[in-house]
Amino acid sequence: MARTGPDGAGEPVWYGWRRAGEEARLPPAARELLVAGLGFADRPSPPVELAAVRLAPSKLPEPARADLVRVLGAEHVRTDHEWRVRHSRGRSTLDLLALRAGDASAAPDAVLTPASHDEVAAVLAACAEHRVAVVPFGGGTSVVGGLAPRRAGFAAVVALDLRRMDRLLDVDPVSLTATLQPGLRGPDAEALLAEHGLTLGHIPQSWEYATIGGFAATRSAGQASSGYGRFDAVVVGLRVATPVGDWKLGRAPASAAGPDLRQLVLGSEGAFGVITEVRVRVRPLPAARRYEGWRVDDFATGLAALRALAQRDLLPAVARLSDELETAAGAANAHAAGESTTGAPGDAGGCYVVLGFEGEPERVRRHAADVAALLGARGARPLGAEVGEEWVRGRFHGPRLRDALLDAGMFAETLETATFWSGLGELYGAVREALAKAYAAAGVPAVVLCHVSHLYPTGASLYFTVVAGHSEDRSGLWAVAKAAASDAIVAAGGTITHHHAVGTDHLAWLGAEIGDVGVRVLRAVKQALDPAGVLNPGVLIP
Repeated sequence: MARTGPDGAGEPVWYGWRRAGEEARLPPAARELLVAGLGFADRPSPPVELAAVRLAPSKLPEPARADLVRVLGAEHVRTDHEWRVRHSRGRSTLDLLALRAGDASAAPDAVLTPASHDEVAAVLAACAEHRVAVVPFGGGTSVVGGLAPRRAGFAAVVALDLRRMDRLLDVDPVSLTATLQPGLRGPDAEALLAEHGLTLGHIPQSWEYATIGGFAATRSAGQASSGYGRFDAVVVGLRVATPVGDWKLGRAPASAAGPDLRQLVLGSEGAFGVITEVRVRVRPLPAARRYEGWRVDDFATGLAALRALAQRDLLPAVARLSDELETAAGAANAHAAGESTTGAPGDAGGCYVVLGFEGEPERVRRHAADVAALLGARGARPLGAEVGEEWVRGRFHGPRLRDALLDAGMFAETLETATFWSGLGELYGAVREALAKAYAAAGVPAVVLCHVSHLYPTGASLYFTVVAGHSEDRSGLWAVAKAAASDAIVAAGGTITHHHAVGTDHLAWLGAEIGDVGVRVLRAVKQALDPAGVLNPGVLIP
């Protein structure tokens, strides 16, 4: 399972989301819609070659380097150009734009690859002694500036790449738990568990790259979270290396022995310690899977139907609702154009719903039938299995369109939030309006798309995608738009992030969500676990 080189190693260009050898092309129909239909300028802006990316010399002091080499070995303290560039940023569009401009100013001074908990602990001790900031690195898929630490006050910055810690340590078939190392990527974790007839069922859109440690450190939510639960809900135990010592959490499935301290680590983004082991609840591999599409007349009708499913305990593993614009822009397939597999007239327009059922065959059949009865009673129309299967085939394609749109000189970025059902409509309207106004004020054409993909009895998430035409300052314009949307989220009572984490991008709005007391609590925990402040400085803590 071990990865011997950084993602895309040996490729002359760093593309971001696409894999080595892949092409990410904007579908012709989508290009026609954006360029001809909406007036977007088609201005190609290809990425630069890796060798042309500007990189300052490593500032890692020789005494610190020598101590790290003693801990890890010289081959696991990397300061060469390619490793540093490929660990310089996450995979937001702003990150991709910076690298396309040849800017790797955020690159770490070295990349460290420890192989054990003890090596991680020794690295933290050495870095605390030498005032070297440490950025834990899993799949590098942060889209909120989670890999952009504050450099001020530190001698250097290192990326702590956990790729060598990629084993399945233990399976408890009686308790249905498994213990995994943090560097395991999603596909590899699933493959190892499948050998035991088990699944984690956690498949976010970043699944191909993201790691077990990253899932825990960011409170990740997967595409099947409605059935399998968010990642923080399936974690039952953790081991963490901190600058002040080893920390083990979770000796029972539940406890009344004070506050659940696992929750301090989950979502901590490497600011409190480095997760070195994760014990999770697993489930038997589903014997049957069924994915299908439905269409509802409008977004409000779809929201009401999903709320009924959530509050009647009928949610399938996957439940996604696209608004009218996302449904229309989703393209260029026959179903979105109104040519339903049912042959029924009047299927153009409206909103897509994709549902996925997993489990024992008879249970899947009964569950799907109950859901169909509820949706049918609310006027939803079935589109058949092909729509659902089409979504499954393309479920990881979305991020690759960032590359394709940038290749064409356009811009795409996302943000997400969540709130209670009673405020969901207001939140949806406020964020859409804030984003649209920001781009209209700049005279840049833009479309704002939205879908719901994570549902609870009490509320749901909203996931927005902005596709905009070319502007001379795409990064600056997005910063203005994102700030306006974040202000709207706070004003409407939503959370500043449902599953992308805080990073640096959301830090300015965290205090409004958790309050002054909450900020003091986070600072106190940081001081107790990381007194030298070397762990991912500038991330998470207001």
